[in-house]
Amino acid sequence: MSYTIENLTRGTVIADRVEVARSFLARGRGLMGRAELPAGYGLILVPESSIHMLFMRIPLDVLFVDRQHRVISMREALPPWHPFAGVAPWRGYYVVELPVGTIHSSCTRVGDQLRVTPDLK
Repeated sequence: MSYTIENLTRGTVIADRVEVARSFLARGRGLMGRAELPAGYGLILVPESSIHMLFMRIPLDVLFVDRQHRVISMREALPPWHPFAGVAPWRGYYVVELPVGTIHSSCTRVGDQLRVTPDLK
């Protein structure tokens, strides 16, 4: 199933070809091994509040989002092999991994309200 992430605050679409990783193994694997990500692609890791970039081949834009779908932190162009990025576990609910440049092009900022469709249950 493909998901869409909209930034309701800015009136932009962040990604329209989004996969969801729910299992421990899928979240741990994330986007490891990918040589590129197409525009419009995203991966939601749920539940999750942190990531590592070990074994990654490409940098990523990353959003950290709470249970109310508000952006609580973000990192642009997080480089491969970066050991850790995240928020306190009680604050974050899911992480969105995106192609570099997506945060800038969607004008996303901390505090923005997102909508994921279909709904993450």
